[in-house]
Amino acid sequence: KIDVLVDFSAPEATLTNVRFCSNQSIPIVIGTTGFTSIAEEQLDAASKIIPICCSANYSAGVNLCFDLIERTTEVLGKDADVEIIESHHREKVDAPSGTALAMGEMIAAGLDRELSEVAEYGRVGDSGPRDREVIGFSVIRAGNIVGEHTVMFAVDGEIVEITHRASSRQAFCSGALRAARWLIGRAPSLYSMRDVIANAQRKSQ
Repeated sequence: KIDVLVDFSAPEATLTNVRFCSNQSIPIVIGTTGFTSIAEEQLDAASKIIPICCSANYSAGVNLCFDLIERTTEVLGKDADVEIIESHHREKVDAPSGTALAMGEMIAAGLDRELSEVAEYGRVGDSGPRDREVIGFSVIRAGNIVGEHTVMFAVDGEIVEITHRASSRQAFCSGALRAARWLIGRAPSLYSMRDVIANAQRKSQ
């Protein structure tokens, strides 16, 4: 008997588990990133059958940063050069991280841009003057860094940086378990960790 399944694996394996959960009416918490648009459509279809919580990051601190990033984009975004810097351990195989890409997506959406059109992944040689609409990504892979993300909004005369540093993977584990407890008994839908946190905030008010 399974109350809820928690999956932090790879897209193909996750989709297999989603099909299993759909057939067995089991809620699923997904921390996997890197889904194609077709895979995302499959997740959306499954969410009509079972409750699914899918997020790029389950840290409460990172999700707080998401809120701050959206607010800062509203206030400074159109006048700022935006750079996203992320650092992880040497064993991490994808770059940029799913969290960094999620941050880029929300900034681009807030500025009515498509991330695929304005993202710039690293620079080398004579790259020329910076385009204001670009969202830059820088990636560090070294040692046993758990995870660090910084979003820089640089306007003329000042810089605002929003940074999250994870010192232990326990932050992600705690968030995933919190989401799992919250998801049990929910109506079929596609939720995120931000829904979990927002629900807790409403209850505390």
